Amino acid sequence: MTKNGRVLVTGGAGFIGSHLVDQLLTAGYEVGVVDNLSTGNRANLNPAGSFHHCDITDRPALERVLREHRPEIVFHHAAQMNVRKSVSDPSYDASVNILGFLQLMECCVTAGVRKVLFASTGGAVYGEQQTFPADENHRTFPLSPYGVAKLAAEKYLYYYHKVHGLNSVVLRYANVYGPRQNAEGEAGVVAVFGNRMLQSQQPVINGDGGQTRDFVYVDDVVRANMAALRTEGFHTYNVGTGIETTIVSVYEAVSREVGWQGTPGKGPEQKGEQRRSVLDCEKIGRELGWSPTVSFQEGIRATVRSFREELNH
Repeated sequence: MTKNGRVLVTGGAGFIGSHLVDQLLTAGYEVGVVDNLSTGNRANLNPAGSFHHCDITDRPALERVLREHRPEIVFHHAAQMNVRKSVSDPSYDASVNILGFLQLMECCVTAGVRKVLFASTGGAVYGEQQTFPADENHRTFPLSPYGVAKLAAEKYLYYYHKVHGLNSVVLRYANVYGPRQNAEGEAGVVAVFGNRMLQSQQPVINGDGGQTRDFVYVDDVVRANMAALRTEGFHTYNVGTGIETTIVSVYEAVSREVGWQGTPGKGPEQKGEQRRSVLDCEKIGRELGWSPTVSFQEGIRATVRSFREELNH
């Protein structure tokens, strides 16, 4: 008998989801994992959890999982994560990030789930920022179908809270990085640069490299999820560092850690990606006592070390 109850993590074989699963198991929860393994990795799965190879767009399969596992809380991380793919194929993005989300919510209501914690995106929902850093009340004008879909899911989540009484927390992540990040499927720039340099392949900087992002380490993101477990009602929180870092600065930091002596290639600016992005996280600090603890330098060091170990294996 577990001390804390049953939870379900969709996307639990993925980058952030698998770290979250590990922490939930350590905290004494009985954890179920849903993942279709399209970008998730079996190697990320913790054997102490129960794995269900399932797609969130498959309603009968989802119903069966929730009926069998009977979770009280659902962490929803399964998604089409690639902004560029959403631009090239908006319909597919919506089929996963809106319709798949709705399938899951309907199943949660039917199964009597008490609470949902939703992995949203701070950068993509705000679009081109007017204030820096952006707080949760910043206007939302997404520049990509991915951002539009995440914002739509937030609105639907509020509906399920008001109409069905589902306790809900929206966590708007900044640019998350760390061990296990997929350099292809999830397209995190730290992972892309690190893996290419470690394999003696030239990394490419798109545009002039002056674009900024707010880079938050995965362990801090997991801590934010754990802190949000104790809330009731409907809440929205930014999860970031409040620090802007240019892509050129990321390249330089990863280069130093890897020992890369080459020069970057140059690529075109990417459609659907904003110029500057940085989040104000005062609200989550005030209400949940959360703040980031891992510096960018520490995080890059740990991330490169993990990628190096993985390649050596």
